[in-house]
Amino acid sequence: MNKNKILELLKTVNYPGFSRDIVSFGMVDNVSIDGDTINVELKITTQNEDKKTSVINEVNKALENTNSFTNIKITIQEGAPSSPQPQEPKSQEPPPAAPLDGVKHIIAVASGKGGVGKSTVAANIALGLKNSGHSVGLLDLDIYGPSLPIILGIQEQPELTQDRKLVPLDHLGMKIMSFGFISGNQTPIIWRGPLVARMTEQFFRDVEWGELDYLILDLPPGTGDVHLTLTQKLKVDGVIIVTTPQDIALADVSKGADMFKKVHTPILGVVENMSGLYIEGKADKGSQVTIEGQELILDSDGQFSLRIDMFKRGGGQSESDRLNVPLLGEIPLTQEIMEATDAGEPIISKTPKAHVSKIYQSITEKVMNALN
Repeated sequence: MNKNKILELLKTVNYPGFSRDIVSFGMVDNVSIDGDTINVELKITTQNEDKKTSVINEVNKALENTNSFTNIKITIQEGAPSSPQPQEPKSQEPPPAAPLDGVKHIIAVASGKGGVGKSTVAANIALGLKNSGHSVGLLDLDIYGPSLPIILGIQEQPELTQDRKLVPLDHLGMKIMSFGFISGNQTPIIWRGPLVARMTEQFFRDVEWGELDYLILDLPPGTGDVHLTLTQKLKVDGVIIVTTPQDIALADVSKGADMFKKVHTPILGVVENMSGLYIEGKADKGSQVTIEGQELILDSDGQFSLRIDMFKRGGGQSESDRLNVPLLGEIPLTQEIMEATDAGEPIISKTPKAHVSKIYQSITEKVMNALN
């Protein structure tokens, strides 16, 4: 084999991490052939010894496969190559996530899939914190499907300050902001990822939140641009994971929970929503009543209560066990929640003495204890 054929052969050897070969990079300084002995001189400027070794091994392998040489010598010479060589990427840590000025605690409410009641849970927890005497903000970061305008019954638009910052709406004693206030809840949002990421950062940086004890973030379902932007840019104290009991919801919520663990965001606990249907009633003492094929004996006051597991039972507990975090609460399916949500006033505000409202308040207290 002659020198030209050797150079053609060495064009099959790419520099590690690049699709470009060592010949076009100018790394092959000289090739000399003397009978069955070949000497290849390389000029590689990198300080990465592993990459140097990798190139030498690949060159040696390519030459051995020709079966033309019994003695192969490969050396690396000092000096500048004839062509610009690849620049090794500099190791640079991303800037740490920053807190939000004036806000003591930031809590995200997340779910693996849509339709599990995450926004309803977020709104009621926010009101639970407000009822405990704290100043609270509630931010809807679900750009594609904002729900808070409906859940809270708000149709207003926020004002702008002189320096072009949004003023959150004051509603039910909380500061509220949602993309739905700006876009209109009937307008479909068709945006690519970078625009969503930019809007996400604007929503927590360019809003006049003032002094808050807690800011609750209602995240979109899944694991996407909003979640990555949030965990990279903003210091979040903890995440509440919302799921329903069935396996299909748990499969998705597991992915979301594992994402937060990978980005080192604490998980405060799991909330199981739609956790069984409770049917309650009252009848004459000593009589019997049959509900969904189940016979119940009434108590001394004639009160009866039946739980029907519409999906399954224990899904939230199994996920909290897997994550080694608390099960914060199980919220049943009730007509009261539906009526309160459709009326635009979360149940913890509309009917504070309801059994479900007490569950939400208990969840809120567990969250506060976990943070404090």
